[in-house]
Amino acid sequence: MTQESFAQAWSTVAELAPERLAIVCGDRRLSFGDFARRARALAHALHADGLRPGDKVAIELVNSPEYLETFFAAQLLGCVPVNVNYRYVEDELAYLLDNSDAAAIVYHDEFASTVAHAITARATQSPLARYEVRHAGESGGGEAERDPEIRDYEIAVATAAPASWEPPHAPGGDDLIFIYTGGTTGAPKAVMWRSGDLALALWQMARPGSEPPPARVTIERGRAAATVLPACPLMHGTGLFIALSTLSGGGTVVLIDTPRLDPTAVWSAVERESVRVLTIVGDAFARPLLQALEQEPQRWNLRGLSAITSSGVTWSPETKRGLLEHLPGITLIDSLGASEGLMTRNEARTAEEVRPAGFAASDRLVVVADDGTLCQPGDDRVGMLGVGGAIPLGYFKDPEKTAATFREVGGRRYSIPGDYARIEPDGIITLLGRGSACINTGGEKVYPEEVELVLRSHPSVFDCVVVGVPDDRWGEMIVALVQPSDDAVAHGTFDDDALAAHCRTRIAAYKCPKRFVALDSLDRSPAGKADYTQLRRRAAEALGAS
Repeated sequence: MTQESFAQAWSTVAELAPERLAIVCGDRRLSFGDFARRARALAHALHADGLRPGDKVAIELVNSPEYLETFFAAQLLGCVPVNVNYRYVEDELAYLLDNSDAAAIVYHDEFASTVAHAITARATQSPLARYEVRHAGESGGGEAERDPEIRDYEIAVATAAPASWEPPHAPGGDDLIFIYTGGTTGAPKAVMWRSGDLALALWQMARPGSEPPPARVTIERGRAAATVLPACPLMHGTGLFIALSTLSGGGTVVLIDTPRLDPTAVWSAVERESVRVLTIVGDAFARPLLQALEQEPQRWNLRGLSAITSSGVTWSPETKRGLLEHLPGITLIDSLGASEGLMTRNEARTAEEVRPAGFAASDRLVVVADDGTLCQPGDDRVGMLGVGGAIPLGYFKDPEKTAATFREVGGRRYSIPGDYARIEPDGIITLLGRGSACINTGGEKVYPEEVELVLRSHPSVFDCVVVGVPDDRWGEMIVALVQPSDDAVAHGTFDDDALAAHCRTRIAAYKCPKRFVALDSLDRSPAGKADYTQLRRRAAEALGAS
């Protein structure tokens, strides 16, 4: 059964229930009817600029209705939506525009200078249609109107496509979506998803073991749909995927158009919009949100919130328990997935159910040993996590990395993004961390996430990242970069010896950090990701290493 593209699903919702609320962003409220009309108008403008099926549309936008409108418009044309990390500098953006063969870019005005310089720095000077979005949908005046090469986004979407115009393409499940991922090494690469495969993978992840979804979305007009707030950026998979699936079910996506996490804004939006599901990325989001609740426990009425979902990085048991204290009855969901494949999830509703994330092995979720065989429960081998079923086609323009990541094992094709794991005797998969971040110290392999979980359980640690620094004796020395908690800073209680003792009671001595470096901030990305290259450098500098 071929699944619909997202454009097909959203068009169906707009046809059956045009009055339903699709997107909320501050004071802006967009019904499905308006959402579809604006996307069709943008598709018409892009088509007039020469874009045709298969062309790539780069999206450099913070969380906003325009992000999803551009995605929708690209799919209506059979074009490929391409996510752009808005933190990129000129050379990085120029690389992405070249690598993706972008034919258009839609960007917020604060990125105008970076876009202009990146376009000049491209290796190829192929035509590139440019659409500039002003915050809050403002238009009129400014460089976008003076420069004939730059289109004003709001003018484009306000100019309705002629009633007689139809996109020269029938959207379908084979239409492509690019998700650029920096991974942990090398230049960013585009994961190529078929729209229908991604829709099926999202369905299976949310409903493990369920039957496939209907081929065409159905809408029950009298039934309320979910309201979801992705607190993480749409430019990364976690935020985008929850938005895509929510809209496909006729639900509402609530957005906050600031590039950095603002816990007060998040909880206020959850209360104001009666958000049912909040999506975050691990402790990098959960800890500041919990801290806001601890500081003002009576400020917000959050009784309408039923679940918090997290994916991408570690979400510690201590933080989960803290959230459950303030939000009794809520469901905390750990989702296991990457841009290269969506896997499964587990849930906790009480403090007793909270434990370090583990996921049940299945025919879709496996661990592949170094010799290419499948690990079995309790065989004590460490391997790489693999997911089968609906997975991407591969990486764009990179057959070598495609062959390394998307492999056939036992007659079945799996995505193996590079996460080390082990299957315990009870069939639960324990995650050990990303392969390229693995530390080899004194001949022993140490997985940073395991150590980070232990450190985060100490009250003086707000956030931490564990790295390996070159060392003459050990090969690599384990170093913990720690952002102390506010309480530890206020009372001067941050103590290296106490942290070392804490670690020794919970993990083997060879896994314990030999040095600790206190930092005011770990400078995580808006998606909660750590820059390991930069942090290794900072650790080496702090220790006086070369």
